[in-house]
Amino acid sequence: MTGRPPPFKRSPSRSAPQRRRGERPAGRPFGEWPEDVAILYGWHSVAEALRNPQRRIRRLLATENAAKRLVEEGIEPSPAAEIVRPGEIDRLLEPDAVHQGIYAEADALPSPSLKQASKSDLILVLDQITDPHNVGAIVRSAAALAVGAIVTTARHSPAATGVLAKSASGGLEHVPFCFVPNLARALDELKSLGVLVVGLDSEGPADLLDTPLRAPLALVLGAEGKGLRQLTRQTCDVLARIDLPGKIVSLNVSNAAVLALHAARRAISKPQ
Repeated sequence: MTGRPPPFKRSPSRSAPQRRRGERPAGRPFGEWPEDVAILYGWHSVAEALRNPQRRIRRLLATENAAKRLVEEGIEPSPAAEIVRPGEIDRLLEPDAVHQGIYAEADALPSPSLKQASKSDLILVLDQITDPHNVGAIVRSAAALAVGAIVTTARHSPAATGVLAKSASGGLEHVPFCFVPNLARALDELKSLGVLVVGLDSEGPADLLDTPLRAPLALVLGAEGKGLRQLTRQTCDVLARIDLPGKIVSLNVSNAAVLALHAARRAISKPQ
């Protein structure tokens, strides 16, 4: 390690802030931290963030085993990891959080404009999907299927931190969120920029596989149970459904997302 700072440093046991039993800051799923800090935990979430040059890490905690794994995988964190016992990370998170011995506090990633997002061939739009587990799973699928951006409102959406980041398994580092104040106006702007806007709706006139698609394409998903809001539905260029052959004819929104994205990716990748 000649000429390089060590990838980790010892941390005194007091490094993890303490909370009084039962104390929970309003509106935050985990411990106390500034509003502008993204909380990342779990191996894939943190490792991908450390590999991402756009992600600025403010603080990194790791157990000895996790710090060794960083070295083995050639990840040189900046700042260096503070070596802690697992319990010190436990105290920062909910009781059922699986952190795998690694935790980071980081700056939020930059949000692209709609004009920048429209340059992608495939965009995903989320209409008030609020469950962070579902959104995280959707982000992971979006990263796997090369989605250029996820468009959603800042309100009625979970923060890109904590449970969402863990469920995304590193996907947050590859698919930027474009936050907009009004979804219907954002869809109108995307259409003015040449994007085909397709809403997934169980009452759509045709199956998505039978719907003509072209790039740039924005797929719009609604909240589980509620589906697309009326104004969102009216603003889409076309509605499409996903037909299923089995006894159960509805899917969890994150499962519907991966099916729709896979169908869309295949359709827009074919020579016209």
